[in-house]
Amino acid sequence: MATLAFAWVGTYAVLGLWLPAAIPFFYQLASAASLYTFARTHRYRLFRTSQLLMSLVLPFALQWSLGGFAASSAVSLWALTCPVGALLFVGARQAVPWFAAFAALMAISGVIDPLISGSAASLPEGVVVSFFVLNLLGVSGTAYFLLQYFVRDRERALAELEVERAKSERLLLNVLPGSVAARLKESDAVIADGFGAATVLFADIVGFTPLAQALPPADTVALLDRVFAAWDALADRHGVEKIKTIGDAYMAAGGLPAPRADHAEAIADLALAMGAELERCAIAGGAPLEVRIGIDSGPVVAGVIGRAKFSYDLWGDTVNTASRMESHGLPGAIQVTERTYERLRPRFDLRRRGAIEVKGKGTMTTYLLLGRRP
Repeated sequence: MATLAFAWVGTYAVLGLWLPAAIPFFYQLASAASLYTFARTHRYRLFRTSQLLMSLVLPFALQWSLGGFAASSAVSLWALTCPVGALLFVGARQAVPWFAAFAALMAISGVIDPLISGSAASLPEGVVVSFFVLNLLGVSGTAYFLLQYFVRDRERALAELEVERAKSERLLLNVLPGSVAARLKESDAVIADGFGAATVLFADIVGFTPLAQALPPADTVALLDRVFAAWDALADRHGVEKIKTIGDAYMAAGGLPAPRADHAEAIADLALAMGAELERCAIAGGAPLEVRIGIDSGPVVAGVIGRAKFSYDLWGDTVNTASRMESHGLPGAIQVTERTYERLRPRFDLRRRGAIEVKGKGTMTTYLLLGRRP
């Protein structure tokens, strides 16, 4: 704006209109001084306020000195940059008084225009028309480029926000099932569901604790991460839900959060694949490993607990029994309850282990899952 003011200063000076020439010249000098002061003091608020005041008052002063709207080519339009600038650089609420001041000065100009137009400066018609074009283009161009700058800035911020939202979405889906995450985002209500039929698996890496004591911490975590990442991929492939890991123990379930009739078969396929995957990871890591797996089928309750570090978890006798099947199982074997056996026997080979004493459950008849039938 200070650069464009050369057009007014030069034209009015040539025409001998010294007061109209002095007003934009004063703006140029004051702007240079305010820029210099801002560069030295970094007092942005002082710089901003001084610019808003000058861009509001001086265009009206120039218009009145020339004799009104027609003679000045409506140069008061430049005062619109004041409320627009306040809107962009101060804020929506703080911009209201600036716009009110602009509207008041415009109304005053309308009232006094008949009074001052009689003593209007004698300007060539070509100058008046040229300045009309210059004022309209200058004001609209300034407003356009200011808005374009802030729209681009907003689009850039929205794009960055979308990237962060996608990251948050991926993190949330790593913690919760997709359908549960969607419900959590839509409502703050407690999420709890009952499932009449589901199959729960617990797996524990046999001998991992003494192995962890012998390995460096980084190697221990890397090995466990490699195993669990492989098991996560298997759970996803077989369409079952990983629930959580506790130390070197792994928990998964079939038939939730979306019910499915073949939940026991899906978990059985996962269990059979987990042992083979562990062997591959053990060979790659140079450490012999075995997994002990326990499975039970029956009703469970599922829900989200916690607020700061929430988790999707399961409760019920089926969960406890599956855990006991693992802890009372055999290294390298998959032990299932009679309930799971009844579901699997049409399609899988199982061997009766017999009656065993299970802590908290008494004597139970269990079976060992050997493989899927051809």
